[in-house]
Amino acid sequence: MPIRAYLGGLRFDPETTRLMAIAFEMALVALQRTDGIVNPTREAVAKKIIELAKTGERDPERLCDTALQSLRPSPEWIRGELERPQGPFRKRWP
Repeated sequence: MPIRAYLGGLRFDPETTRLMAIAFEMALVALQRTDGIVNPTREAVAKKIIELAKTGERDPERLCDTALQSLRPSPEWIRGELERPQGPFRKRWP
């Protein structure tokens, strides 16, 4: 699915759309090696790339890298320094 499916009516010039599409495809290739690309991951990557493009970023490598980094848990979360979710989601956490 191309990134255009995630634009939700937002309009970018053709070159920016092309660069976002390149970044999105780069991210999907990288994710295939790690998570099999589930749809929520695809959507999160697309939305992050679009968000960055709205701020003026145009470099496909930076768009891709930043979008992928946004999916990674923070070091604080990994070390257990952040609270675990409360409410209905807490059952999913050890």
